[in-house]
Amino acid sequence: MRLLSLLGLCCASPLLFATDVTGSQDLALVPRMPDAQIVDYRPVAEMERTYPLGSIRRISGQLRFDGQVTARGQTTAVTYELPPEHSSAQAFTSAREALQKQGAQLLFWCQARDCGASSLWANDVFGNAKLYGADEQQAYLLLRLAAPQDNTLVALYGITRGNRRAYLHVEQFDASAPLGELLPTSATLLRQLKSTGELDLPALGGEPQPAWLTLLSRALNLDTTSRVSLSGRQAEAWRQALIGQGVRAARMEVASKETRGLHIDLLR
Repeated sequence: MRLLSLLGLCCASPLLFATDVTGSQDLALVPRMPDAQIVDYRPVAEMERTYPLGSIRRISGQLRFDGQVTARGQTTAVTYELPPEHSSAQAFTSAREALQKQGAQLLFWCQARDCGASSLWANDVFGNAKLYGADEQQAYLLLRLAAPQDNTLVALYGITRGNRRAYLHVEQFDASAPLGELLPTSATLLRQLKSTGELDLPALGGEPQPAWLTLLSRALNLDTTSRVSLSGRQAEAWRQALIGQGVRAARMEVASKETRGLHIDLLR
């Protein structure tokens, strides 16, 4: 009986006996998914780092993307292999929600083939071949932490490989100099609105700002079938300004809900 029990344990999932790579540890900002294993760990290192703000592609041997954040600072990276019962999408969502609860701002979010080739993310962006998988099974997100930690960025990359092994890569970047103003992409705002049902923009408490007005109008016009409600002290001013930018008036209403800054809820 003891022999049978031992054989049964030996045939169990490899993660049952898995241990984290030596010297590794979780990042304080992102909780670990239960039973996940650290399979790659890059301790704090000073370097110049570039994070894409758009789909990536290679043209004439050069990596290309529509936007980027480039700065020098300290980078720490952790790669988790997930247990079979959890997908990379689940781990990605859990990490995103944890960071958003801390007030982090989404700068760029892509999924599947909208991100570009997984091989480029794995090898050129993160330098980790473990992250190479199916293009349609990937997701990438770059976030900026809320003040006073607003010079810290967190990158998330989730991927499922052809062998069905799922991974979540988490990278924290602490810039050595102020990052200045960083704005999200319009597509990211729309993805966030449709995924979470809301956009919370506490910094937009005053009159409509031209840069944000352009971003929000473009985001709303990427899906002309959606309807939203705006709330906040200047909600009506934002509604009128968005109408002036080409968003149909019938798609927007003003709610009486009290909120800090501008808040947008998806109605349908």
